[in-house]
Parts: sequence; structure tokens; C-alpha cells
Amino acid sequence: MTRRVLGIIGGSGVYAIDGLDRAERFSVDTPWGAPSDALVKGQIGGVDVVFLSRHGAGHRIPPDAINYRANIDAFKQVGVTDVISLSACGSFREELAPGTFVIVDQFLDRTTNREKSFFGPGFVAHVSMAQPVCPGLVVEIENGCKALNIPYRCGGTYVCIDGPQFSSLAESTLYRSWGCDVIGMTNMPEAKLAREAELPYASIAMVTDYDCWREEKKAVEVADVLETMQSNTNLARQLIAEVAVQLGPERTPSPLGVETVLDIAVMTSPDARDAEMCRKLSNIAGRILKR
Repeated sequence: MTRRVLGIIGGSGVYAIDGLDRAERFSVDTPWGAPSDALVKGQIGGVDVVFLSRHGAGHRIPPDAINYRANIDAFKQVGVTDVISLSACGSFREELAPGTFVIVDQFLDRTTNREKSFFGPGFVAHVSMAQPVCPGLVVEIENGCKALNIPYRCGGTYVCIDGPQFSSLAESTLYRSWGCDVIGMTNMPEAKLAREAELPYASIAMVTDYDCWREEKKAVEVADVLETMQSNTNLARQLIAEVAVQLGPERTPSPLGVETVLDIAVMTSPDARDAEMCRKLSNIAGRILKR
């Protein structure tokens, strides 16, 4: 077993986490630019934890301007071994009321203007996203929700849109008809990049509203989102502490073998790899490059 370093990405409303022992705030440079904010490292119950605010302090960065590659690279640099994402979302299901936590297991990526891969010309790789979240992390998140009596559902499809605008009624109705359960603006390409970085990933989507598909009700507005977000944030902080303790300081590999996914994903032969791409990928694909 190896030492666990749990990376937490805080979304809307979650700009810090409580109870970190020996907390240290520091900046990290990456080949892809600057992360959303400084990292905060500490411990919860003996577990090493690294926190990053996805939108930055004061919520400065909109979803479509987040440097997702830099965020994941920064985590990889500081030794993060597992990633849990927290994000606000809208609901397409009557039973998924505001205040419900959805432990996502599938994604539908509808974003169009984001850098979605660390790889590219000169260094090609294709990772599988058939099972985009780590079941080992999911089990402990579900146990944490149970322990804290948080309303939750285990499993659900998250459709990710560019934003920053909320959906039109036609879009909301369409996504609902496709079988999507929740809608947000940030989990893609985050989950894809975590997989390329060989980091097991799980997503906790915290419902703040019903989007706009319920025509007889008022469409989603920021004021409504903020009201529910506050209570969600308090519960999320408690949940992270509970999950960290349950996971423990020592880890076993992901049941999906995420830690070695690049073994069967890299296509470009060593003699054909672009030197600049290799330099930029030194943190993400260092294990492969050292062979």
C-alpha cells in the first residue's frame, strides 16, 4: 500500500475546507499555466489532503475560463493520489430535490471551447472513459452520506455545458429526455484530464435547483442557487472530513486500474514523440516517459 494524498476540488460555494491540521498555502506553476488558485495542504484525521478552489477565491473564474489542465497538473505535481470533486448542479428529476447530493457515475460532455486533453500532436494517447469515476471512492462517499444523514443518490448522469448562462427551456427539456439526471458547468473536461493523469476521480454534485424544465415553476436564478448553496456547503465540508477518515492514510489501487491507464493508452512511439510535448507532459506522463 502507498500513502494517500486526497485532492479536493471545491466548486461554487466551497472555497475552503475546515479542520485542516498543519494547513499550508502555496502556489504551484505548471507547463499549462496557472491553476485556479493557490493550493492548501494539510491533514484530516491523519490523511494528507490538498484543496483547490476551482473558481478561485471570491469566485473570480467562470466555468468556461477555468484552466482545468493546470489544476490537474498541479495536483499531480504535489503527489495527489485521488481526486474528489464538489460542484453545484441543477436537477432534472423531481426526486432529486435541492439539497440532494448526487454521487455521479456518468458524464455527458456538451462543452465546446475547452482544452480537453493533455495529449496532442507529437504525443498521442487515448484513455477509456467508459467508467469515468472510481468505485472505491464512490463507496466511501456513499458511506459518508449515510453517516451524516445527507440526502443522496448513488449514481446519476451529469451533463456538462459551457455556460456561463443557464439552459434554455428547450435545452433543459432535451437533456432530461436523454436520461440525464443533473446539469453543471465544470466536471468536464476535469474528469477526462484526471483519467489522463492516472488519478482516480469521483464527483459529488450538490443540487441547488431544478434547472428550468418545470414550466409551471419559476426558472432558476442565482438568488435561489445561493440560498441552497450555503446549506450544501456546510454539509459538503462535513462530508469531506468524514470521507477522508473513512478512506484512511494508506491506499490500495483503484479497482479500475486508473493508476496505470497510460500503459494501454499511448500510441506514439518513443522515437516519434515531440520533445516539447514530452517536457509539458513530464508531470502527467512521467511514469511512461521514464521507461
